[in-house]
Amino acid sequence: MSTTGVLPAQALREMIARGEITANPAILPAQVQPASLDLRLGTVAYRVRASFLAGKGRRVAERLAEFEMHKIDLTDGAVLEKGCVYVIPLMEGLRLPPGLSAVANAKSPTGRLDLLTRTITDGGTEFDRIPDGYDGPLYAEVCPRSFSVLVRPGQRLNQIRFRSGQAVLSDADLAALHAAEPLVDGKAVISEGLGFSVDLRPRAGDLVGYRAKPHAGVIDLDRIGHYPAAEFWEEIRTTSGQIILDPGAFYILVSQEAVTIPPDYAAEMAPYLAMVGEFRVHYAGFFDPGFGHAAAGGAGSRGVLEVRCHEAPFVLEHGQVVGRLVYERMAERPDALYGERIASNYQGQGLKLAKQFR
Repeated sequence: MSTTGVLPAQALREMIARGEITANPAILPAQVQPASLDLRLGTVAYRVRASFLAGKGRRVAERLAEFEMHKIDLTDGAVLEKGCVYVIPLMEGLRLPPGLSAVANAKSPTGRLDLLTRTITDGGTEFDRIPDGYDGPLYAEVCPRSFSVLVRPGQRLNQIRFRSGQAVLSDADLAALHAAEPLVDGKAVISEGLGFSVDLRPRAGDLVGYRAKPHAGVIDLDRIGHYPAAEFWEEIRTTSGQIILDPGAFYILVSQEAVTIPPDYAAEMAPYLAMVGEFRVHYAGFFDPGFGHAAAGGAGSRGVLEVRCHEAPFVLEHGQVVGRLVYERMAERPDALYGERIASNYQGQGLKLAKQFR
């Protein structure tokens, strides 16, 4: 294994065996993804007055005493209400060795439900960033933005990726990789990552996306393919190649490009630039090795975009660059790729809602 890069699944299993990743109860094999580990909700949630970070030298537990409004038992399931902020201790903790850091992010179904989920730690001064050598518990801060949700212990809303050293590809390295193995099915826009644009001129029909309805019911996260999409989402259709984003509204759109993540690389979705408009691709997300790649049964997969408009209405045009993929080297090729021998809900995807909808 290389001394630098994102750690693959087999290295995560070794970390678990060494006690560098702790858990109660024990970690399940299905939690280990090609380049990340799914994190599980614990048995209680704390409704808090506001989002917070522990801050240097302070523990999350002591800050909870400042901000807690009430404690909720999740054992038999409980509803997290839209617009409220909750802190939930996770079943996993870390004992990282020096030189090994971690970054966390919401899982794809979480983002598609507009369920803002971030990881916080003792002594933390940033969301979702865990410094090398961290020894302590992990917590999920959860804020449902569009829908109230029913959650239970063990559900996996976020995931964590481990890095040794600096593995991000420079623009020159990314251009060379694209020349050797095309990363998109069109022209590559490379600037601090691989840019991708929004598709508002579909090859068939005029459906370009969905907008969350403001007064929908509760979503039980365990119910897969259960909810009629029309009860929660309004279809967005256009023949003009443009839509107007409403302030405060949440949209599911899709990238124009089909992207590929080669087996020796991983990628993270990041906002493009704050200057491009009054909106952002709301949730960054992980793309595992093999996503959209032929070696894992893919032929390029389009990225689903979770978009929230800010203070002013904004005209979004077909082909407008809205985000970027930051590629990183793997320390070693994973022993199983995305879409290969593991459950992969979004290989070969197009415009697609979260798995709870039909």
